[in-house]
Amino acid sequence: MTATLHTKARPVARTRAAWIVAATAVTSAIWAAARGLGADLTANDTAVTLPAVIATTVLVGLAAWALLAILERATRRAATAWTCVAVAVLLLSLAGPVGGAATGGGKAALAAMHLAAAAVLIPGLRRTTRRSQG
Repeated sequence: MTATLHTKARPVARTRAAWIVAATAVTSAIWAAARGLGADLTANDTAVTLPAVIATTVLVGLAAWALLAILERATRRAATAWTCVAVAVLLLSLAGPVGGAATGGGKAALAAMHLAAAAVLIPGLRRTTRRSQG
């Protein structure tokens, strides 16, 4: 039985990691496009750099994964609970670009990064939710 759990866990971990990589690629592409278009990517007087975008997306993805794993062990409705938390975190995170960006273009680009990360991570990680074992 341990071997079965181990082999099932490996594809789930790979898939979840792949969703985090995909979200990171999307936010990085938006950052590059915004920079190429001359958007001022500054939030609260701090430049938003590519390494910061990459690190933030990866950390948020890993935190989302960890919460999902905890909820899978704690409740039969892990996917629903996790999705509610993820959407709430997204809505709260939008306060950063809306309130902290210096220009309209910067606000749009930063908000697009937040929305894109959520658009990849929320449905992607939700699809990997382990079904209740009963």
